[in-house]
Amino acid sequence: MQRVDLGSLQVPVLAGLDIQLVFTEQHGAWVTVRHETSELQLQAFAAPKRGSLWDDVRAEIAAEITATGGTSAERTGPFGTELLVRAPVQPGQPQAGMNSVRFAGVDGPRWFLRGLFTGPAAENAAAAAPLEVLMREVVVNRGDHPVPPRDLLELRLPPDAAAALAEEQARAEQENSRFATPPNPFERGPEITETR
Repeated sequence: MQRVDLGSLQVPVLAGLDIQLVFTEQHGAWVTVRHETSELQLQAFAAPKRGSLWDDVRAEIAAEITATGGTSAERTGPFGTELLVRAPVQPGQPQAGMNSVRFAGVDGPRWFLRGLFTGPAAENAAAAAPLEVLMREVVVNRGDHPVPPRDLLELRLPPDAAAALAEEQARAEQENSRFATPPNPFERGPEITETR
């Protein structure tokens, strides 16, 4: 099976699914996989050598959702115990409407994979099926270097995409510098006229 190497996650390439790598300063990086109007967000975290993270993380998510005016319920799904959430569209304002989302977690050896299903895939088994197939086939590359438990494992662009992005940035910089005219030391500057 062909996979896209994104560093800590190797994501299968399946027909009808779009894969996107998202970087933000506040929430780190994650992989978004789209199928029609549903999405699956994937993040891999470092985990301790013994024990699991999913039980603790699930309880923290439930508490956070309750604090923003939402509700959550545990249920058994294809990845074991999952969390079905009704969260306010605008945190702390349930009257603005609610969204359904589903959290799934997989504990591995020294890693933890969290999946967030949104759109119809949050509640509809048929809509979720292609995304669930993909999540089952994701390979987590923990790496050998030490990473504190709960820290995100590094995601990066595949080498060919990183090269294309660097080339695009260099082209944009060159284009910008082409239009920037260097200052001419012999050109007259702005003048001020004094009237009396």
